[in-house]
Amino acid sequence: MDRTLSFSGDPNIGVFSRVCEDIAVVPPEAPEEYRAALSSLLGVELIETTIQGSAIVGSLVAGNSRGIVVSGLATSEEIRMLEEHREVFCLHGRMNAAGNVILANNSFAVVHPDMPPKMAGEIGTVLGVPVSRQTFAGIKTVGMAAVATDRGVLVHPRSTRQEIEQLEQLTDLPVGTGTVNMGSGLVGSGLLANSRGYAAGAETSGYELGRMEDVFGFME
Repeated sequence: MDRTLSFSGDPNIGVFSRVCEDIAVVPPEAPEEYRAALSSLLGVELIETTIQGSAIVGSLVAGNSRGIVVSGLATSEEIRMLEEHREVFCLHGRMNAAGNVILANNSFAVVHPDMPPKMAGEIGTVLGVPVSRQTFAGIKTVGMAAVATDRGVLVHPRSTRQEIEQLEQLTDLPVGTGTVNMGSGLVGSGLLANSRGYAAGAETSGYELGRMEDVFGFME
């Protein structure tokens, strides 16, 4: 089955959707073929909602099997939709684009290096994981610079040895570098993945897909 898709012609699928292992948050305007592909490729239940009235839910939501972190500008109705599936924690203040500033799976979370320690600790409590404040390739929006599942972590190809070693102190999972959509190091912007499978932006090359399969353990 084709592992690449677009959101209404846009290959940056990670901006428009967020996968939290067994669920995926997608905006209501997601095309039917897009929703069907995500369900099939990742085996997820879809939650259809905007966040703060916007379709870029992938930039505004982060989470794992225990909890969801969402922009503090989300409406009460949007929060209620998410609370049907997880405990929800809202990020208030300047650093509220949760999907951009948080990378998480079921064993760890990495957050924007300038995030206040108290906020980072609260995120760790809701998600039930240890938290590290760091960058990948010097990029502070770690949720766009990497993708983490319970099988592996794909990070920006210019991530330094020190950054990777800091991540490896949090997890025993395989950590590898890669790109998406013909060379973009912002893998979180164009890749959705969980322990069951993955979906990449429509411009992703065969070589890039092979790298994802290797890191996430889907090589046949």
